[in-house]
Amino acid sequence: MAYIGKTPTIGNFQVCDAISVVNGQAAYTMQVGGVNVSPESANHMLVSLNGILQAPTSSFTVSGSTITFASNLVTGDVIDFIQILGNVLDVGVPSDNTVSLAKLTATGTKDATTFLRGDNTFAEVPAGGITEADQWRLTTTIVGNSSPISSNLERNDSSGFGYIGSGMTQSSGIFTFPSTGIYLISANGTIYNNITSSRYALIEFLTTTDNSSYTTVANSYSYINYVSSYTYTNSEQKIFFDVTNTSNCKIKFNFTAENGNTGLQGNTDANRTVFTFIRLGDT
Repeated sequence: MAYIGKTPTIGNFQVCDAISVVNGQAAYTMQVGGVNVSPESANHMLVSLNGILQAPTSSFTVSGSTITFASNLVTGDVIDFIQILGNVLDVGVPSDNTVSLAKLTATGTKDATTFLRGDNTFAEVPAGGITEADQWRLTTTIVGNSSPISSNLERNDSSGFGYIGSGMTQSSGIFTFPSTGIYLISANGTIYNNITSSRYALIEFLTTTDNSSYTTVANSYSYINYVSSYTYTNSEQKIFFDVTNTSNCKIKFNFTAENGNTGLQGNTDANRTVFTFIRLGDT
């Protein structure tokens, strides 16, 4: 809010440092912690002199950080205290040690692991970074069609491999997610052709959100231009999948070949056909 003239000092009760009386002197500098302070006005102060509260404006005036008594003080006078009230019409900044968690009416658990949200509830701090990342591979080559790829699947166990979180699980080629969230899912396949003509093959992504009806959401076609026996190519595809329920949202992969001489390579020691799952964030 804008003001004409001096901006009000918001309520913040302060007691000034002790002031030593100087014989024959009426004006004194007010400080808190050795720093000059300027009250809003004389009416925003409590001043005690010789055990008697002084009337503002008639017994003393204030200008900036200087208080001036109506008459010169003399040796033996004692300025008991000067308390600055700030603008008493405003709540202002609470004084130290006046607010605690016990005074808040927010719902939820109030402790060192939670924070206060804008909707007046306490919540745990979200975990940072990626919380789930896993990788599975085909261990044995598939020749011809496989709908879905239902066997010879294993989690990557090569030297140095590591995954984050509890990881994916699969049964008969159907993958189940460990937690809800938005996942990046990719499939990278090594496809070969062993016939004296060009052939195609494809890897399909099929997802369900009701644990029943599956829909093809992505496919990656590869055309193998025959050069010699065992001509190879690579197929890659990626999707985002919103896993809103781990019991209902699942995924499987199909491999379709144009004929029985086209295959999808697998290997138990190194990745040739691999499926990667990374949880990016909350659903």
